[in-house]
Amino acid sequence: MSEATHGVTTGAVARRLGVSPTTVRSWEQRYGIGPAVRASGRHRRWMPQDIALLEEMCRLTATGVPPGEAARVVLGQQPDTLREETPLPSAPEADEVSQGEGREPGSGNGLPLGDVRQECRGLARAAVRLDAPSMEALLQQVIDEHGLVAAWEEVMVPTLHAVGRKWESSDDRYVEVEHLLSWQVSTALRRAAVAKAPTAKRPPVVLACVPSEAHTLPLEALAAGLAERGLPVRMFGGAVPAEALDAAVRRSGPAVVVLWSQARSTASHALARHVAGTSFGLRGARTTPLVLLAGPGWAGPPPGDGLLRPGGLREALDVISTVYRDPVHATEV
Repeated sequence: MSEATHGVTTGAVARRLGVSPTTVRSWEQRYGIGPAVRASGRHRRWMPQDIALLEEMCRLTATGVPPGEAARVVLGQQPDTLREETPLPSAPEADEVSQGEGREPGSGNGLPLGDVRQECRGLARAAVRLDAPSMEALLQQVIDEHGLVAAWEEVMVPTLHAVGRKWESSDDRYVEVEHLLSWQVSTALRRAAVAKAPTAKRPPVVLACVPSEAHTLPLEALAAGLAERGLPVRMFGGAVPAEALDAAVRRSGPAVVVLWSQARSTASHALARHVAGTSFGLRGARTTPLVLLAGPGWAGPPPGDGLLRPGGLREALDVISTVYRDPVHATEV
């Protein structure tokens, strides 16, 4: 079905723009910015010219223009002198909403996104506007519709990387965008993990960043993915001291330990081998955990016995799921 011929739904428009469907409906009800065509006389179908008006609304409101005034400009009810009276591009993101990479429909407001899912562009738009409610709604929708792994790999990670690249290349601008986006992603992942946390008592998967490593989002994604598969998790977060990690492993008796390292400077193969050799359990039936070395910091020679290096979130989930199908590890405690 062609968008130019048949239009798109309100939900699809909202995802493209990175706003909530409620916002789109509110602009229509309050300011008359609505679709020219309604299927069967009732359902909204947004045509390209309608979407262009909404994109201009997003551009103006992102620069601080009140929605009512922005609507008057968009609908031509007030001369374009409003643009001259209102100091539009004062923030870096405002400049790039209206020029360069951010001009095309569905773009990420100037972020270097490339060829990505439409939901990714919508999330980028919402992030640049610091629109937390829209980010929250879009992230939840993506997880619900596509599952945790696809949401992480195809929407969250590309947007996070785009914001990071923009920050690095723009004299520390966009720092607030990255912080808010990271927080919203973390919130969505934790909510997903809690919503599907298993109740059966089985040896857990211990997740921890190595000492001096503070990047926890990939582990939070793994925690949510494990919960989605009904597997128990103990999340210890960032920069876990070696002594604390040793105590956590001995006290929890995990089937698997995942150690995250973002950079080679934080990866400690000696620590990983120590964890892999840690035994626990009753005398005569003691066991050791499988250790997964996750993250780019572990790149290099193949790991030793008891150590595996998964290639990404999906592979890590599959490896851990296989461990729990092994009756030796799946015995309830």
